[in-house]
Amino acid sequence: MRNALLIVLWLLSGVPTFAAEEPSGCDKFKWPIERERAALTAPDRVKLTSGAELATVPATGMTLALVTPAEARLPTPPERAPRDGTFAGFASFKTVSKPGIYIISLSTGAWIDVIQDGHALKPKGFSGATDCNGIRKILKYEMSASPFMLQISGARDNLVSVVILPSE
Repeated sequence: MRNALLIVLWLLSGVPTFAAEEPSGCDKFKWPIERERAALTAPDRVKLTSGAELATVPATGMTLALVTPAEARLPTPPERAPRDGTFAGFASFKTVSKPGIYIISLSTGAWIDVIQDGHALKPKGFSGATDCNGIRKILKYEMSASPFMLQISGARDNLVSVVILPSE
């Protein structure tokens, strides 16, 4: 009887996790998104293909053309395995303007891995919401001025807008 009660309590403790809905609407992000959203939707975004190498991070948004995970040949296996039918890609950067906290924003849902100094960086913060035209998620990373790689995987579309900006 006690084991049955423990199982029921354990199952009930997981209900909020499964029943929780993602926030919906532009006002549901944890931080202001105006700057990032403007960069992600600007007409002057830098166009990149998977595997692109840049000297510095552009001050504007970028569009990254993605391919199937097999074609992407991501240099580092993503921390979350991509599902079938999704797209992936990467870009390498020689440096950021100065060490500090950087905000990486995406126009659509996808997994982000930032690889620097041989290991995946852990995000310092995350916010996301559905039903907000032009922006889907924001992550904050502490980065040094050394080279890094941005990997995107698990995207449903083969083109994603991304922007990397210093935190204000």
